[in-house]
Amino acid sequence: MFKTKNLSPQQLSAFTALILSIPISVGIWILRPDWVIALVSLGITFVGSYLLIRFVLESFIYRKIKLIYKFIYQTKASKREETYYKYILPQKGIDEVRQDVEQWAEQRSAEIELLKTNEAYRKEFLQNLAHEFKTPIFAIQGYVDTLLGGAMENPELSKRFLENTARNVDRMVNLVEDLDEISKLESGQQPLYKVNFVIQDLIRETFETLSIKTHAKNIRCSIKKGCESPITVFADKEKIRQVLNNLVENATKYGKLDGSIVASIYKTDGRHVLIEFSDDGIGISEEHLPRIFERFYRTDRGRSRDVGGTGLGLAICKHIIEAHGQTMHVRSKLDLGTTIGFTLEARKD
Repeated sequence: MFKTKNLSPQQLSAFTALILSIPISVGIWILRPDWVIALVSLGITFVGSYLLIRFVLESFIYRKIKLIYKFIYQTKASKREETYYKYILPQKGIDEVRQDVEQWAEQRSAEIELLKTNEAYRKEFLQNLAHEFKTPIFAIQGYVDTLLGGAMENPELSKRFLENTARNVDRMVNLVEDLDEISKLESGQQPLYKVNFVIQDLIRETFETLSIKTHAKNIRCSIKKGCESPITVFADKEKIRQVLNNLVENATKYGKLDGSIVASIYKTDGRHVLIEFSDDGIGISEEHLPRIFERFYRTDRGRSRDVGGTGLGLAICKHIIEAHGQTMHVRSKLDLGTTIGFTLEARKD
């Protein structure tokens, strides 16, 4: 069945010219029943109408559409674009042009929403950054002013104030180092040195490194039963060590007394390995889960600062894993615990 929905300008001109020329030629035949004259009038009317209609379409309508396309792309047309406007665009039907414009509008709408979201994140990030720096700076300022105000005469008080000042300086140094590392990871300035290594060995080293902190809360660290068999991954060993340290340290901070941290390692599709760490700590409410990998994002700001840290640990982990071309994920429920995992490439020969 003939459809007029996506007719090109040439097809539309021919269709309209045919509709005009047929009744005119029929009328001429009725006035003068001569088939030759009727056919000649049909041909002349069709050709004349076709040329006129096509001229009007291309000169007045598609010229405006060309301006719309130039506005959409907002650039001075290159030779390639001029060729497109001259030869390809006039072949398009009005409905195709409408679809192009609607698609452009949807893309711009999505871009605007993304910009709004990024702007909100930027403002929140700057506010958090200012707060993170302001807290130790004000503390240092207070201790120094007190010492200059006469507290230096008391050796015991001076030592305590200087120790507190040193702790706040260390906090600022850690914050700057973490920010610098994230910036390098984002910009790709930190190359990855990938090697084959057994992931279970690195996990055991991490448990041993943080054993003082885990023993202080009597937290048991182990590899899940059935996951002990050595599995080799291909990654930057030191960067992954940093990820493991962050995850186990977080699980320790927010874990409960006499709790547990369990590491699970699975081969997935033969090309990737899944590593997960599960704890039975305080958990994270569902509303916070999509944002826990953001810089400085804290689910409980007061309690998070009490246990220390810069608020950048999980953000660094995410950037390291993404630099490997992999992803991180999290599952959690309040008072039941949290599982954070990531994938790595399997052994490469």
